[in-house]
Amino acid sequence: MQPPRRCLLLLSLLYFVLLPGTWADLEEAFTVRLLQFSTFQNTSSVDTEGLGLLEDIELGSLDKHTRKIRFRQPWVRPALPRSDWDTIENMIKIYLQKFHHLVNEGAVQKDVPYPFVAQCMAGCTIYPNKTSQTFAHVAYNGQDFLSLCVDNATWLPSQDTDLSRYAQAVLQNYTAFTELVEVLFNDTCIDDMERLLLYGKTVLERKKLPVATVFACTPSPAQLLLVCRVTGFYPRSISVAWLRDGQEVPPGPDTNTSAILPNADLTYQLRSVLAVAPHDGHSYACRVRHRSLGTRSLLIPWGNSEVVLIAGLVAGLLAVVAVAAVMVLWLWRRRKHRQMEESTSRNSILSKEA
Repeated sequence: MQPPRRCLLLLSLLYFVLLPGTWADLEEAFTVRLLQFSTFQNTSSVDTEGLGLLEDIELGSLDKHTRKIRFRQPWVRPALPRSDWDTIENMIKIYLQKFHHLVNEGAVQKDVPYPFVAQCMAGCTIYPNKTSQTFAHVAYNGQDFLSLCVDNATWLPSQDTDLSRYAQAVLQNYTAFTELVEVLFNDTCIDDMERLLLYGKTVLERKKLPVATVFACTPSPAQLLLVCRVTGFYPRSISVAWLRDGQEVPPGPDTNTSAILPNADLTYQLRSVLAVAPHDGHSYACRVRHRSLGTRSLLIPWGNSEVVLIAGLVAGLLAVVAVAAVMVLWLWRRRKHRQMEESTSRNSILSKEA
């Protein structure tokens, strides 16, 4: 079976489609991923889709019926002239015809049962220090199949099967293609990434403030989980930490932070959970640091309702006691004053009678 050797040809074409700017001033790493999904129902029926992503931003996709590129961001199409897009689309159509033929030929030769899915992912990451890293992976039916070691241009099987060894041998013997991959990954990806970052600068450099909330849940009477939910922020990099009595809680078994997940509006979200003992007497707060905040931090304290309630009751009782004491003192003084007036009046009457 020979899908891997053709898989990266599509990806190389998609590089020209989706990696059309400078990155000398980058403040964080950016990764472009090119994805191909081919579902082979039988020897005559196959559906193929392609997708290009910059981080989680969808740049473009491949219409599985017309083989035309659908631009998902308005700043991708202007990166290349219209004539270049037409040439690229024609090249993709030719590639897919050969890809489908070769995969089916390999499947018959190696007795691969239908239906099955071939998936390919390739791309590159560039870093603020101007270094880069490229990658290519092939999957078969959702399982890792092959990966490319770009440093020495060798394919490494992800599973020890007859099929993976066969595909590895085919790719290793295809030296012209390996050389093409090296040029594309080591040069073209980075060069085209510059143009892509330039055209998408407004979107990529935008800053969205994080919104954070803290709440608690009780999975058991002996455990309290404090949850800090942070959402709506961009760019992706963020720091979330818990503070106990003003001191940062180090990572450990009591802390658990989720992966950073994308929102539908091209922002991100995550959750951080801290396990504490109920009524442990400490104060807790969630601290958020993000580029959009500059040198400031978000500090969201956890309000323990029981402590607030108890404090409120104590304050109320103290107020009642204070009012009662004042009333008692006032009544006592008034009574004392009345007794003195009555005594003075009585003495006056007795003096007149005498």
